[in-house]
Amino acid sequence: MTQTTSNHTQTVAGWAAHDTSGEITPYTFKRRENGDTDVTIEILYCGICHTDLHQAKNDWGITTYPIVPGHEITGIITKVGKQVENFKVGDRAGIGCLAASCLDCEFCKSSQENYCDQLQFTYNGVFWDGSITYGGYSKMIVADYRYVVHVPESLPMDAAAPLLCAGITVFTPLKDHNLIESPRKKIGVVGLGGLGHVAVKFGKAFGHHVTVISTSPSKEKEARERLGADGFIVSSNPKQMEAGKRTLDFILDTVSADHGLGPILELLKVNGTMVIVGAPGKPLELPAFPLLFGKRTIKGGIIGGMKETQEMMDLCGKYKISCDIEVVKPDNINEALNCLAKNDVKYRFVIDIAGSSSNL
Repeated sequence: MTQTTSNHTQTVAGWAAHDTSGEITPYTFKRRENGDTDVTIEILYCGICHTDLHQAKNDWGITTYPIVPGHEITGIITKVGKQVENFKVGDRAGIGCLAASCLDCEFCKSSQENYCDQLQFTYNGVFWDGSITYGGYSKMIVADYRYVVHVPESLPMDAAAPLLCAGITVFTPLKDHNLIESPRKKIGVVGLGGLGHVAVKFGKAFGHHVTVISTSPSKEKEARERLGADGFIVSSNPKQMEAGKRTLDFILDTVSADHGLGPILELLKVNGTMVIVGAPGKPLELPAFPLLFGKRTIKGGIIGGMKETQEMMDLCGKYKISCDIEVVKPDNINEALNCLAKNDVKYRFVIDIAGSSSNL
């Protein structure tokens, strides 16, 4: 494993963390030349994901420094390789979490590259040539076209960027459970953060009755009046939780903070399903009785494959769904990360890469 190869000849300006402090500073590095199956993208915007914070600080013990975070990338294609299909110079393009997979296993062949056991990520991964991948906190990126999607013209490039991670993370469970075109169901969304607010938008666009389940009573007005939620349950309110028992067909749990699942499971009807897409730091508390006496199912999932990601982007273009964002300049990345650590953002920070004011 090496940072670069002899083919990495393009000098790129970016921003990186160099140690467990997680502080992001200007960083100049090398990217590979555009290959036959590659596209080169001038990055316009890059979302800030909670994963970026964990990786920058090495919270998971897997970070290789220096690390250039960023896997919610939108930009314009400036170069295409001779074997590239369906992309051309000038296209609006997006890159999410995936940089490479084996292309040959059952998952890759069934458009589930996200479950390939050789999956490599857009940053802090190892590409096919053995080099370490660098993400979207940078001016440009080179990517294999099979891991790139089109961004519809109807979507703003800044607010579309977080769809490449947050959006696909909540879209895939809805698709897996036939909630895209199904008759009206009652679905619950646990948490009204970066993932949860997009899940509410999807649920309403697809015609469902959506209930937000939150620890924060102050979020009810936002959920109902601006996002269109039909119901709101304060999870710390015993009366509201009791009134909500056995009312929901499906629950999407987007919360990464430690929390018990038992009371939330009781909100599901018999045969209901909960899908967990948040990643709490500690093992989840899961009592057996709500499962046994409700014949309920709990599942998990990560992002989606490339075919699903493009489908999601197209539907977002159709329904005009994008993320609610706060745009920051590269000079303010550390400030944004500090706010993110305190959940002080509505609902996603996005870096204005092209409007950089840093002297790099």
